[in-house]
Amino acid sequence: MAAKRRTDEMRDRVVLGEFGVRNVHTTDFPGNYSGYDDAWDQRRFEQAFRVDVIREEGDELEFDMVGIDAAIANAFRRILLAEVPTMAVEKVFVYNNTSIVQDEILAHRLGLIPIRADPRLFEYRNQGDEEGTEIDTLQFQLKIKCSRNSQAAKESSDPNELYFNHKVYSKHMTWVPLGNQTDLFPDADFRPVHDDILIALLRPGQEIDVLMHCVKGIGKDHAKFSPVATASYRLLPDITLLQPIEDEAAELLQKCFSPGVIEIQNVKGKKVARVANARLDTFSREVFRHESLKNLVRLARVRNHYIFSVESTGILPPDVLVSEAIKILMGKCQRFLNELDSVPME
Repeated sequence: MAAKRRTDEMRDRVVLGEFGVRNVHTTDFPGNYSGYDDAWDQRRFEQAFRVDVIREEGDELEFDMVGIDAAIANAFRRILLAEVPTMAVEKVFVYNNTSIVQDEILAHRLGLIPIRADPRLFEYRNQGDEEGTEIDTLQFQLKIKCSRNSQAAKESSDPNELYFNHKVYSKHMTWVPLGNQTDLFPDADFRPVHDDILIALLRPGQEIDVLMHCVKGIGKDHAKFSPVATASYRLLPDITLLQPIEDEAAELLQKCFSPGVIEIQNVKGKKVARVANARLDTFSREVFRHESLKNLVRLARVRNHYIFSVESTGILPPDVLVSEAIKILMGKCQRFLNELDSVPME
């Protein structure tokens, strides 16, 4: 029974030691663990798999995905980063730029500004198409000129008082409908996600007059198309106290972990440590620096429990991005199955 318990622990937990990590062998292949049938079973997978939404605030989403392998978890992360499409500035037509910002730097800055436009409404632009149409291109104009404020106090040195339009912000970008886009998108509000992104500084007489073409693309082609600021995952922490830890040792143990992980309770006049919320820990392994504690605590991670953190750039809500990533992965799987079906049988 003890041997089976140890094997269960090896299969379910990745254990963090003082100088290394144990139990990293996969369960993907039958035979890795004696006496266990790890062959693929769809019914068993469907019973064990679940997704729990933990927190959704604005552009941030945290959810748990339980019952999958690291390869699938990493596939979701990579798809979110590089394959969910967005709209971004691809071409900048510079009609006038007398600012100190060079044309190519200005174009690069404009390209990195996230555009609030649902990419699902547009098609990919055909390669070699220079003009663009209403179904594959969004057009924005940035036309602004700095002038002096004649009513400013003579002794003032504040640019905000001395000049008009000396700061060029993303809010100055205006959508210019292309073709019949006014009819196609009557309720559209195409604009930069944030109005306060500083693009350039101007002085009296300087101006910027550019026209931008936004197209649909993916982060694999250029980072400006990535719909997320961050997309990451980590395994669920699992902290076990191997024996009661009391009084001064309990207070020392609490300091070894992130706030909220260990709490101290008063039990019959003694301070007793308990694990309150292991999920909050970052596993600094500080506890291994103390000889009196290092053998009293087991640090592990649940092998098939992934905590995902997704932060959208604001182009689409994070829950929509996750749904789109799932659709893309399903499409990849379907294409692979179709390729297998097309292989002639010998």
